[in-house]
Amino acid sequence: MSARLPSQRPRPAETVEGAVTERQRPAWDITLFGATLVLSALGLVMVYSASAVYALSSFGSDTHFALRQLGYLAAGLVGMLVAINLDYRVYRRWSRHLLLVALVLLVVVLLPGVGVRVGGAQRWFRLGPMSLQPSELAKVELMLYLATILADEDRSLKALSTGFVAPLVVVGLAAGLTLLQPDLGTAVLLGLGAMTLMFVAGTRLLHLAGAALIAAPLAWFAVVGTPWRLRRLMAFFDPEAHKEGAGYQVYEAILTLGSGGLSGVGLGEGQQKLFYLPEAHTDFILPVIGQELGFLGVMAVILLFAVILWRGSKIALGATDPFGRFLAMGFTVVLGFQACMNMAVVVGVMPTKGITLPFVSYGGTSLVTSLFMVGVLLSVSRGHAQVAPRLSWGVRQEGSGPSGLRDAVLTPARVSSGGVWRAFGGPRGSGRGGGVP
Repeated sequence: MSARLPSQRPRPAETVEGAVTERQRPAWDITLFGATLVLSALGLVMVYSASAVYALSSFGSDTHFALRQLGYLAAGLVGMLVAINLDYRVYRRWSRHLLLVALVLLVVVLLPGVGVRVGGAQRWFRLGPMSLQPSELAKVELMLYLATILADEDRSLKALSTGFVAPLVVVGLAAGLTLLQPDLGTAVLLGLGAMTLMFVAGTRLLHLAGAALIAAPLAWFAVVGTPWRLRRLMAFFDPEAHKEGAGYQVYEAILTLGSGGLSGVGLGEGQQKLFYLPEAHTDFILPVIGQELGFLGVMAVILLFAVILWRGSKIALGATDPFGRFLAMGFTVVLGFQACMNMAVVVGVMPTKGITLPFVSYGGTSLVTSLFMVGVLLSVSRGHAQVAPRLSWGVRQEGSGPSGLRDAVLTPARVSSGGVWRAFGGPRGSGRGGGVP
């Protein structure tokens, strides 16, 4: 009997040509991580620039909002690092409990004397010097819940009851409670994010179209039946004619954006933030960037968001399990829709909504939850799957992986849901994913 020499032991990388080993896998998506940090740093600088004069006059310190944003940024970065190093599958076990907590908070914030009312909206809890916005938490927890039920192998996404009605009831409940605050913008964001994720997962387009037809008159009634929303809608069609009333904010935002030219008037040198443009450090921070950093600054922000959407989509399509795939796509969709809605409002393409620009606008809960979502995306990009080190695109690995994953073929048709790949022109007949027949 001959002894095997240490040098003769087979190495995992040699079992299949082109297989990806754990050592070769990147720690996380550095591009996504870098784009997020740059946007967050830019946001901190611009929050100070946009709020310094207002903070000094109102609170006696020009750093009042900037220091709070710095604290939120530190908390968000800690949360992001925790999410990166935590296996994202843990959330699947607790997704229903977390959603229940979010729904309870959405109810409690509406109680008189509990929620804080600001500008006619009751959306926040006051926690000492800080505040908490439950609707921001609902975005995260709703995507967690949807990813969990959409990844359920026992649930048919084509069936009306299990693949459509059940998730739609939960989405409608969360959006309805948000609308009562009132917060139409976030309610629309929840609906758009959920419908997009369900479409990508493979829910019948006919069912989604029916839901859209039902939601459209309800949304129209919510706008027309509320006088101040109706005034905003009229101002949207002609901001200049309503520039002294409901269209004032959008009109000033357009003036602010246009006055920056190609390279801007210089950081900190903008004039419109000096009590001309309302909410300059929150929802309307992009026009301040446009005035001080110019067209180039705005394009840089758009490019950074495009990078985040690109990397998030790539992570979702490359995920090794259905839950990670749907979770990554859900978070990417929410961040993308929120950024697009904010930009559309400030340039007058959409009626005014109370939607922040992720990573950039002042807002504690929004910043922390956005960074957490990126942390989960980075966790998905790391894989954490036991089968990932032994399989690669288009490679058949006999007997690899844990029990039940023998003779698995990891191809684009296998690792993605049928809905995702049909939406992007991929092969048909791949089923719902999961990589196992």
